[in-house]
Amino acid sequence: MEVVHIACFNEGPTKGTSIPYTAPNMRFVPIPPFGGSSIWKKLNIIWNARLVMQVVVREVKNASHVQLRLPMGIGLYLLPYFAFFRKRDFIFWVKYANNWVQKNPPIGYGIQRWFLKNNFANCKVTINGHWPGQQQHCLTFENPCLTTAKVEKGKKIANEKQFLPPFKLIFVGRLEDEKGVDRILNALSNIDPNLIEAINFIGDGPKRTQYESKARHLNISVNFLGLRTQEFVHKVMENTHFLLLPTTASEGFPKVVAEACCFGCIPIVSDVSSISQYVHDGENGFITQCDNIQENLFNQLLKALHSNTETLRQMSIAASRTSERFTFEYYMESLIAKVF
Repeated sequence: MEVVHIACFNEGPTKGTSIPYTAPNMRFVPIPPFGGSSIWKKLNIIWNARLVMQVVVREVKNASHVQLRLPMGIGLYLLPYFAFFRKRDFIFWVKYANNWVQKNPPIGYGIQRWFLKNNFANCKVTINGHWPGQQQHCLTFENPCLTTAKVEKGKKIANEKQFLPPFKLIFVGRLEDEKGVDRILNALSNIDPNLIEAINFIGDGPKRTQYESKARHLNISVNFLGLRTQEFVHKVMENTHFLLLPTTASEGFPKVVAEACCFGCIPIVSDVSSISQYVHDGENGFITQCDNIQENLFNQLLKALHSNTETLRQMSIAASRTSERFTFEYYMESLIAKVF
């Protein structure tokens, strides 16, 4: 069996998170990069539509299974193509990777979600979280990012992890205000520096230099490590006490939360999309409400840093158990049972 991956190809050096395909039955088929905030970049989606369609039509010709990952710019014409213009001689499903219940999504995302909710494509749709009134064809799926072996290793690490100050913190993701980087730095400026050994920011973004400048005024060790491989991130998480992700971005379910839980790294995260369906405040993490998020983040961080040692240890163990639902093996079993 061959697996064909049709996706954008960007020329230039690879990023720290990029790894090559190594499976002999994996074939990458490039299409031009598209999307962006400017008018020209949005029009570029339409400009490249013919080429993208040619590639998709050619590659699905002999396919037995097709997955379309949404939302994305080309989904605006690929969804109607698969729904109305392509004979369905293969198993077809759509993964909606964004926030399924976002109140005011971008117009393109909203159109795609409306299309899927009304099931015009007559297919299964996998989404993040479980929601009131969820249609029968919309199936709740967790984003896989771990192996069963790694989860078992993580449980042992969580069982042995000691929660005594000073604590180590970590943030993993795009370095931007929406993800909460500025909020974290603001919160740390009012925390007793004796409680924190260091915080590591892993990721990159256009405002990195500004964040680094702001961090120099803090009385704690702040390290901006750039883009790193998953293995590097996991190694750091093994020796870290808390993950900070006070995001207000449009999330589905951030994989980094499951990865942190795996190693008993207690998440301090915002109540966005389906996050609070897996992270329960005071049980396996700390939930920050998005209303007045800056103040709420500070209060939750302070609560975490002053919590009883045994309480934190039990939360860490509970967090590691949460990661069991984010393995590739669990995902494949669910896929076979619900979609295939």
